[in-house]
Amino acid sequence: MWGMAGVDEADKLDRKKAAKVLRRSMSLLGPYKRQTVVASLLITLWTFTVLAGPFLVKYGIDQGIVKHDGGVLDRAVVAYVFVAIAAYIVYRLQIMLVGRIGEGFLRDIRVRVFDHLQHLSMPFYDREKAGVIVSRMTSDVDALAELVQTGLLMFMANGLLLVFSFIVLALVSWKLLLVCLVTLPFVILSSVKFQRDSNKAYLLVRDRIGTTLSSLQEGLSGVRVIQAYRREDEQVRRFTSTSRDLYNAHMDSVRISAWYLPVIEFSGVFTTAIAVGVGGWMVHANAITIGTVTFFLLTLSNLFEPVQQLSQLFNTVQSAGAGLNKLYELLDTPADVPERLGASELPADGAIDVDHVSFRYASEGAWVLHDVSLHIAQGERLALVGPTGAGKSTLAKLIARLYDPVQGQVEFAGVDVRDATLASLRRRICVVPQEGFLFNGTIRDNVRIAKQGASDDEVDDALRAIGVYDRFSALPEGLSTEVRERGSRLSAGEKQLVSLARAALADPSVLVLDEATSSLDPGTELLVEDALERLMQGRTVVVIAHRLSTAERADRIGVVDAGGLLELGTHDELVTAGGRYAALYATWAGRMATT
Repeated sequence: MWGMAGVDEADKLDRKKAAKVLRRSMSLLGPYKRQTVVASLLITLWTFTVLAGPFLVKYGIDQGIVKHDGGVLDRAVVAYVFVAIAAYIVYRLQIMLVGRIGEGFLRDIRVRVFDHLQHLSMPFYDREKAGVIVSRMTSDVDALAELVQTGLLMFMANGLLLVFSFIVLALVSWKLLLVCLVTLPFVILSSVKFQRDSNKAYLLVRDRIGTTLSSLQEGLSGVRVIQAYRREDEQVRRFTSTSRDLYNAHMDSVRISAWYLPVIEFSGVFTTAIAVGVGGWMVHANAITIGTVTFFLLTLSNLFEPVQQLSQLFNTVQSAGAGLNKLYELLDTPADVPERLGASELPADGAIDVDHVSFRYASEGAWVLHDVSLHIAQGERLALVGPTGAGKSTLAKLIARLYDPVQGQVEFAGVDVRDATLASLRRRICVVPQEGFLFNGTIRDNVRIAKQGASDDEVDDALRAIGVYDRFSALPEGLSTEVRERGSRLSAGEKQLVSLARAALADPSVLVLDEATSSLDPGTELLVEDALERLMQGRTVVVIAHRLSTAERADRIGVVDAGGLLELGTHDELVTAGGRYAALYATWAGRMATT
């Protein structure tokens, strides 16, 4: 009893979820309201043309053939031809219109999901696998596309045909219809069970698709590391395992269809046999006409054929519904770094204050920072040093509000950065990562990313500001050079220079730098350091210093370790103090002396 109660409760939740998905989908069809109304009218008209055929056959048999009236038979034939032509025209129009509505819906939901993904903050991407996110935009949308392109029209048309066929059969002979409905309870119970089982099966399929795509993406993205350590067989085994799970999920859905579809087929054949037997007996008793029996046989095909097609469409509908549910779950994912209601513009300049900040990445995870306080004066250059995993990058990300502190606050010019608009925050504080990411396009396009609508002259001035305009202009195609995907046509140093030019174009008050020269060769490093020096002029700078030579040039140095700010001062002060920084510097200086 308790087990059955649990199943019923789960089914109620599934039905509520399905109803919510349906209501939300209908709301997204708002821009297509007029087209949807016209399409519904066309589908209704097509249904009437389909049902008119059996009526004309009944009329021709009873009034023409049985009564030997050739004129009536001719009129019935001509009318049937006109109805067939009308059905062809209406069906073609409804295919085009429903297709336009469906493709528009797909376009809108793709754009909406991508827009939401672009505005989700960094914690979301820390939690989610890239392959799962990609599967939302590919396989889940593809499942919807299959429904829109082939199933939506069939679903709507057959649904109406089923309802109207039932009505006209009842009007023509409700007694014969009652006899033919002997299989209906069996069909309804089977359909309810199929709906429950298939919904769960297709939700599982969608999850397994995401896992498989994630495994595929990791295998392709990390192929250099995989081959370097000869891990090809291990990766194949992992992918085989996820593929086997996906295969098993698909086979579960196939087994569900394998028992249900034959049930519908058998019910249709059995009902037709009943109609012939009982209808023949009723004709013999002069209760109905031969034309009425013929009408029943033809219209029963319009009753059970839609049921069979709808049952076959259940696979597509359930798959699309599961995909749509996943997409809505993604759209409902809130931003971890939201813009507060009534947020204000951040002042143009000011000091940065980190006030008793504590942070951890997971709600129950270890503290990465605890009770950190720091004042950075306007125009000051602060270097953060410390071992890997000490919390340097996390502190810098909190200052740039890529994350929000769990405790404490970060202020800029006396304003809590959580109270500022995200647009003004990004204008004031600019993050330059260790490796510059370039998009497919030209050098000028990649620099212009920092400022929407920037003119070519503004882009050129940004490149001149950091002293690299002549270098890129000297390329065969100049600033119109196509960098290709991830900047594959440029060197690591050139990609970093483009990244710095973006920051120059954005012209922020504060620069947060994950040291941009740590992975470059000495020759390129000098060029990038010169560009960095030009970029930092007149700005507040927070730099994560991987090399102590960078820290040595800063106004002050903060030593971060074990989640705390252990030391803070100038280079000379910290060396004289003989603490953690002094030990790091002595080790580094000794290593430099031996090279």
